[in-house]
Amino acid sequence: MAYPMYEVDWSVLPPEQNRRFNPAFNIATIKQVVNEAIERVRMPTPTRLRDLIRQIRAARTAAEERSVVNKECAYIRSTFREEDSVWRCRNIAKLLYIHMLGYPAHFGQLECLKLIASPRFTDKRVGYLGAMLLLDERQDVHLLITNCLKNDLNSNTQFVVGLALCTLGAIASPEMARDLASEVERLIKSPNAYIKKKAALCAFRIIRRVPDLMEMFLPATRSLLTEKNHGVLITGVTLITEMCENSPDTLNHFKKIVPNLVRILKNLILAGYSPEHDVSGVSDPFLQVKILRLLRILGKNDAEASEAMNDILAQVATNTETSKNVGNTILYETVLSIMDIKSESSLRVLAINILGRFLLNNDKNIRYVALNTLLRTVHVDTSAVQRHRTTILECLKDPDVSIRRRAMELSFALMNSQNIRAMMKELLSFLERSDAEFKAHCSSAMVLAAERYAPSSKWHLDTLFRLLLKAGNYLRDDTVSSTIQIISAAPTERQAYAAMRLWTSLERSAVSGDATEKQPLVQVAAWTVGEYGDLLVSEASNAISMVDEDGVDDFVRPTEEYVIDIYQKLLWSTQLSITTKEYLLLSLAKLSTRFTTRPSQDKIRVIIDTFGSHIHIELQQRGVELSQLYRQYAHLRPALLERMPAMEAPSGGARDDSDPEPDAPLDSSHDGSHQRTDQDALLDLIIGSEPMSNGDAEHETPPPATNNNTSSSNDILDLLSGLDLSTPSVPATSPTPITNSVPASNLLLDGLFSSPQPTPTITQTETTVTALERNGLRVEFAVARGGDTATLTMRAASSARSALTDFLFQAAVPRTFRLDMMSPSGTVLTPQGEITQVLKITNPSRTPLRLRIRVSYNMDGAPVLEQAEVNNFPPDLFN
Repeated sequence: MAYPMYEVDWSVLPPEQNRRFNPAFNIATIKQVVNEAIERVRMPTPTRLRDLIRQIRAARTAAEERSVVNKECAYIRSTFREEDSVWRCRNIAKLLYIHMLGYPAHFGQLECLKLIASPRFTDKRVGYLGAMLLLDERQDVHLLITNCLKNDLNSNTQFVVGLALCTLGAIASPEMARDLASEVERLIKSPNAYIKKKAALCAFRIIRRVPDLMEMFLPATRSLLTEKNHGVLITGVTLITEMCENSPDTLNHFKKIVPNLVRILKNLILAGYSPEHDVSGVSDPFLQVKILRLLRILGKNDAEASEAMNDILAQVATNTETSKNVGNTILYETVLSIMDIKSESSLRVLAINILGRFLLNNDKNIRYVALNTLLRTVHVDTSAVQRHRTTILECLKDPDVSIRRRAMELSFALMNSQNIRAMMKELLSFLERSDAEFKAHCSSAMVLAAERYAPSSKWHLDTLFRLLLKAGNYLRDDTVSSTIQIISAAPTERQAYAAMRLWTSLERSAVSGDATEKQPLVQVAAWTVGEYGDLLVSEASNAISMVDEDGVDDFVRPTEEYVIDIYQKLLWSTQLSITTKEYLLLSLAKLSTRFTTRPSQDKIRVIIDTFGSHIHIELQQRGVELSQLYRQYAHLRPALLERMPAMEAPSGGARDDSDPEPDAPLDSSHDGSHQRTDQDALLDLIIGSEPMSNGDAEHETPPPATNNNTSSSNDILDLLSGLDLSTPSVPATSPTPITNSVPASNLLLDGLFSSPQPTPTITQTETTVTALERNGLRVEFAVARGGDTATLTMRAASSARSALTDFLFQAAVPRTFRLDMMSPSGTVLTPQGEITQVLKITNPSRTPLRLRIRVSYNMDGAPVLEQAEVNNFPPDLFN
């Protein structure tokens, strides 16, 4: 039977004629529509997210913004009390925005769980986003979504699976990770590329949270490198990199994939234009960078793997476009890989030349990266870096403060006995125009460099005098004492020259009124003039040449009365420190035995008597005591104030006596000056972390500026006191051969494709010695044998949860040894990170090595100091 008049309206046909009619479905739909309509009538429509954003942005004050937020939070709370709210998704979205502004939003955690359980994708999306933002493993609520995650990981919709994987990777606790790791491992094998890359990233986060689960993902991870999809390749390389960094066994397992990685990288370089992966003319630079980083990890300390990747690294370095920042990024990663693996010498020269080109780039970020990388790799091939010295010195004039700082540190690292004059001249100019924050660091390093590489004593003194003049009060306190020691040990003619040169500077400072800004100079000048004032005013001074490097001789021989007038002007100054006035007062007393005229003697006596009633007790005491040398003890004055003998250098200068053995008894019949305990023998300590010389590879970085009230000798005694001198057993470790390479030529590609010249190699063996392991900090030395000189690579690693800042490593050796320290790789030790520093120890006597170390750092704002003695080095270290 037909009903033609109802054919247009199928909804009113009888059930037997209307095949589209579903009673259960239509009744549920009608109920939902009716309920939503009632809900809308009963409760007004809530504010939309965009309207809330406009209201908050329109707030003129913080109080007005808080009022808007509090009002909206109160409304959202009231809607959460309803069991079935149709606006839950919108309210959670607004609550997440409020959370991003910094306001509390914890009351929406359970509502997020309700949205996650919803069958709608739009609800799940907002619910999972809320869970990632509002929940973490410290909240017990997050355990409630484990079942929802498991259900969604088995969903037929790839986007729902992707949401679950993202949320699991973001908030997974160790317990949740163990429960769902098998599901993630199954999804890595999925044929769907979208799900596969999401699962690989989730596995990456799970392994970082629970390293024990790494073995579960090993079989599935290796297959990711066979995929054609670049997204899957990137996630696979990222996952393998994380595994290799966390486990040495896994690292050895994945070294077999080096040829696969080389093939993928070669295809990327030689591939034609692909609009899907092209970025500024470079094919998928993100994947290239990931592969280069993984190759760097796989090739470190592995000659075979390094050999397999040498050619591809050379191709990347020569074929990558440098006009765009994308190409520079790839070149930077290539340079890091070349420097970290056992690459050929010509390839290292190519890498350093790439960094040299970076220094000429207009982008200051690229220049900074180049300087930073050169500073970390300068010890690998110093001669290649020396070729770019002119460009590095130009960076000292850069307007960017960070670039100037890195250029300064690199300049000290390149300093040696051949270039000391030119480098010091440039650094003196830099010191004069530099900001205050640079002066202390720069001047301290220049003092150390001048002491180590000075070509002559006259040049050394002139350099120290220029430093005293240009660095002013930023010099360390020990610079004054070391300069005085050098002057006292010099021959008479050089002492007269020093007195004349310092007198000229002292006179200018007193006349111009800037003596308060150059108090170290005033102190050294006062001591020198007091000791050698008779040489200053005598006619013999006319025979001494005072022509400086500019060809100017501005010295005028002063009279005795004029010298005393200058002293009086300085002593009467209210701006000079008490210490400086003590130098001046004692120097003036000494001049009473150096000057011969009666008016000079009387004038000096009047000035000294004046200080007998000084307000400062120290100066008053000195004034009273010195006044007695004119009265009751006048006959003792010439002997008490006679010229001081030559002072000995703190480091020992020419050392004739050697250290006693730890167990050898001291012979009491020997002269006391030749008797040294183990404590005294270790006083040869390099203060701070300044590196020293290494033959032609000079590398020096200045130590941090010390407080003027702190004595460096106290630091030495703190480090060397109360340590155990017992010799523990030597651990048995397997040696690893290391081969040194020879630097190549200057040109960028010179020697890259030519046959290598036969060069002699020095075979070294490497042993690992644990030096310190406390509070999550582990310090160990990788020891490489090499005749009289051993190379120690200090590696510091931390398992603490927070980063260790201001990390400083110090070391001391006996006097018979020579310790040269390269610059550290950094001063911030991150969790699971590493700081390295190279130490070169020369031992002509080949006695057993004893090393004292001290490590200081800040953890969570609290300073920590650890110290120990290391004497478990191999006995045949220097054989």
